[in-house]
Amino acid sequence: MSNTVPISFEFFPPNTPVGDAKLINDVVPALGALKPEFFSVTYGAGGSTREKTLKTVQAIAAAGFEAVPHLSCVGSTREGVAAILATYRAQNIKRIVALRGDMPSGTAVSGEFRHAAELVRFIRETQGPDWLIEVAGYPEYHPGQRYAAQDMQYFVDKVNAGASSAITQFFFNPDAYFHFVEQTRKLGATVPIVPGIMPFHNYSRIAQFAQRDGIDIPRWVALKMEGFLDDAASIRAFGLDVVTSLCEKLIAGGAPGLHFYTMNQSALPRQLCEKLRLGT
Repeated sequence: MSNTVPISFEFFPPNTPVGDAKLINDVVPALGALKPEFFSVTYGAGGSTREKTLKTVQAIAAAGFEAVPHLSCVGSTREGVAAILATYRAQNIKRIVALRGDMPSGTAVSGEFRHAAELVRFIRETQGPDWLIEVAGYPEYHPGQRYAAQDMQYFVDKVNAGASSAITQFFFNPDAYFHFVEQTRKLGATVPIVPGIMPFHNYSRIAQFAQRDGIDIPRWVALKMEGFLDDAASIRAFGLDVVTSLCEKLIAGGAPGLHFYTMNQSALPRQLCEKLRLGT
């Protein structure tokens, strides 16, 4: 019997024609066979991948799947964001992941939006109620935020501004997710909060991401991973078991879906979904 938990997958815009071809011709069909709710496509710091994001979204949509672009607002003007939204509406794309985003390196001008809540409110005010707006949640809190209570309030502000649902940063401690959901519910946030799942595509790279973003990799997991040294097969097998167990706990605890960070690869997300009996 198949599991009915909704799934979705995230890509980044490829930098080369070869990457484009692999994503659209190989990765999207392989994951599309799992019947995801949507594929999301990231947006570079300060809009640095704007055209690539649009191109990737269009290609995914042309393949017959729902494509959801990310849109970050830092460094942007209202006029510029309105133009991007008009482009997406013209493409019949009305679901978006609204983020504050990061400034490009060496840039200091923040633009007309300070927080993602302002972007969400702007979309609602200018586009109306027919858009689905995803926002980010941080179970272990945003790395730039010193106080947990303030970070949760920022999340609730995004919900109150008109967010439809949320996708979290990746994590490996299910208790962090459940605590975040419980606390934000107490503050009045009622939208679905979908956990973001990062398979161990490459342990050293994921460990770098985790250190940068303040995400805890359990010590026993880290030590075992490091002990495998260059044994890629053991790293892959153990990582698959760790993330499968995490997903099972999240599903059992009532998570409304799972959003997989694919790194533009299909093999590990597919294996995870098969082990979890998702999308079958």
